[in-house]
Amino acid sequence: MKIHSLFGKGKAVFSFEVFPPKKDSPIESVYGKLEEICALKPDFISVTYGAGGSGAHSRTCEIASKIKHDFHVESVAHLTCVNSTREMIGETLDDFKAHGIENILALRGDYVEGVEPQKDFRYASELCAYIRAHGDFDVSGACYPEVHVDAKNEVEDVLNLKKKVDAGATHLISQLFFDNAFFYRFLERTKIAGINVPIEAGIMPVTNKKQIERMVSLCGASLPPKFAKMMQKYENKPEALRDAGIAYAVEQIVDLLANGVDGIHLYTMNNPTVAEKITRAVETLL
Repeated sequence: MKIHSLFGKGKAVFSFEVFPPKKDSPIESVYGKLEEICALKPDFISVTYGAGGSGAHSRTCEIASKIKHDFHVESVAHLTCVNSTREMIGETLDDFKAHGIENILALRGDYVEGVEPQKDFRYASELCAYIRAHGDFDVSGACYPEVHVDAKNEVEDVLNLKKKVDAGATHLISQLFFDNAFFYRFLERTKIAGINVPIEAGIMPVTNKKQIERMVSLCGASLPPKFAKMMQKYENKPEALRDAGIAYAVEQIVDLLANGVDGIHLYTMNNPTVAEKITRAVETLL
């Protein structure tokens, strides 16, 4: 099933993200959690790209295949390109196709310190175009409500996003954010730019302080005063912080759904308990 076909049916799409285990852990170590997460029956689950190096895509491919064929939830495989040649990407696409994977989230990927990037793909838009020309895949793209860290300004950012859509992305998933106002202003910019594909809001429930510090350093998401006060008050109370983080995410989702967003993409961090609590809190609203 192609992901873009889920949209426009009068209800918000509700999806999850999961990730493969670390390279030194057996892939089976995540199967139990995946089964619990899949039992919540989201509309689809995306699987992040495996760690760098030769065969980096293999765990992503295996998990995306298991989600689809064993747990019967549609899957989306992430694919990054900055450290890959055209030949490498072509082999990965062949592997995805052989495993019945129809949907790909096309990403530039992060530059790795000390590793010289390949020159075949500089931007995710180039990867989108390559995928569309090399197989019957549905291509999704990423977007950044608070502007991509490498973009000079909002205008450049949204114009680059338009290139990605023009290159074949049929659906967009946003980076995490903690202030819905950023997302609404971003949607206004996309309309002005003529971007008309469905856009899902990416929501991450923060369950520990190290998690949020890491994610903010990576993506530059700003922390509104309300969120910062919550973190400060409960940072030394793990259970309280988990519950407060879940409540904050639910509040965000309720507001987004009330404002008619196309969908919600929940960054589960492979945590079935958190995914279930949020799903149960919002499932009647979808």
